[in-house]
Order: sequence, then structure tokens, then C-alpha cells
Amino acid sequence: MDPSLNHLISQQTNPSSSRGGQHNDNNSGIQDEQVLMLVFRSMNFDPHVVSIAACVSRRHRAVAKRVLWRELCISRAPRMVTDLSSGAPVARSSSIGGGWHALAKLLFFCPGPGPGHGQAQGHFVQVSRFSKTSGKSFLHKKCWGDLLYVSDPCEHPVEGKEEDLGVYRGVFRGFMRSKTRACLISKQVQLESRVRCPYCGARVWSMTAANMVPKSASRRLGSYEEGLQYCVCVNGHLHGSCWLAHLSDDDGGGDGDGDEDGEECSDEDEDEDDGRIAF
Repeated sequence: MDPSLNHLISQQTNPSSSRGGQHNDNNSGIQDEQVLMLVFRSMNFDPHVVSIAACVSRRHRAVAKRVLWRELCISRAPRMVTDLSSGAPVARSSSIGGGWHALAKLLFFCPGPGPGHGQAQGHFVQVSRFSKTSGKSFLHKKCWGDLLYVSDPCEHPVEGKEEDLGVYRGVFRGFMRSKTRACLISKQVQLESRVRCPYCGARVWSMTAANMVPKSASRRLGSYEEGLQYCVCVNGHLHGSCWLAHLSDDDGGGDGDGDEDGEECSDEDEDEDDGRIAF
């Protein structure tokens, strides 16, 4: 066992070890939090276990909200968190749109195909790959200055369909100050009345309705252009779906970036992406 963890547990179970032989109630909460941090760090902040712990009691839920979700994100996706926090101290929850709980859920949870596709329930994803290079393919050419991480699609077979439905998710850095948000507002795009973000519960814009889905997005995903759609919530979380095209032996594996509208994306920073995030 970690010596520091053993020491803290000893303090918790032997209150007389405090100064003067009396238990200091003012410090007990801090020690509990430190013990929880050490326990979950030893498990590399397993998202499933953190989720269970947050349901045990109000106290554990408060600790999870205050520190555990943040530490989970930092532990599992360090470069992604650094990018999203814009270099601000990661201890500030406000530096991440929608909060650390929403980001942790986005890293490991696929919302599922949704109603109408025969499989509405979401599920944990064992391995995810998030890429800001892929994210650039989802940005309108007027918004290329924004930073967006997007996952590879989670493939879902749909009864009666030859193609699989790909479900993907993503997150913007500093969405409140983004060009994408400014463009949505300047175009007076209305928020959807019946759709909510599966990660933070906020209202969303349909990028399809806003006519802001670039052709490079379907090429990046390997999907049919007419079957691709996604929404972005007011906190900058993205979720969407697409029909994944089956490649023949003659089809190439490239993304075919660039199109007749002058939209193109470079792979030159692919090695800077956060990469695979394992459950």
C-alpha cells in the first residue's frame, strides 16, 4: 500500500493521534478527501468506480464533483485537458465548459444512436480516440481558428440497414469565445426545442439546420454526406451520428481532405492529438 495512504488511514482510524489526544473535526473532511484521492489514483481513476462512488452519498458526490472528475480527466487525457483549459489552472472548474463531470462523461460515454434507430440507450466505451485534427474537419471554413476535439465514430448496427450508424462526440475549447458560437448567433440560428446535450443537459444548436456542416466532416468519418448530422450545445459539447459507408477493395483509405468549396484540412499536427483513451 502507498505509505502516504497508510498514514492517512491510520489518522482516520486513530483520532487520538492528533495533537493533545483530541480529534480535530475541522481536518477530518480534508483527510477523507485525501484518502479518496489516493485510493482512486491507485486505480487510475477508473470512471466506472468513480461513478459508483459518486452515488454512495452526498459527501462522496461532493468530493467527486470537486476533485475526482477533474483528476480523472487529467489522468486519462492530459494533453486534451491542457488544450481545453487554454493553459489556465486546471483546478478551476470554470476553465472547462459544462464542468469536469460533463467532460469525463464525454470521454467515456457514447450516447447511443437515439430514438428511431432501434437502440436508444447509451453505453461506456472501452477505448476512444479523440483528435483535434479530425475536429478541424468539422469546422466551417470561417471558424478554422477554433479548437475542437472529435472522437472516432462508435459503430452501431441498425436492424434493416446494411450500413452501420456511427455515433461520435466532441468538445470545443473556450466555446463562449469561439468563432463557431459567434457565427451561430450572427446567423440567428435557433436552439433546438426538443434536443438536449447528453453530457451537460444544456440546449443545443443543430449544425445541420445552421448549414454549417462542411463536406470534409463526412470524408473524415468515412460516411455518406447526406446521412451526417451533429449538434453543439451552449457549453461546447458536440454529439452526432452518420451512416458509415462500406469500403470496397478499390476504395482508398485516405480522407480526401479538401473540396471544391475551398475547405481543406491538414494532417500535419496529427501527432499532437491526445490519441487513444482506454477505459
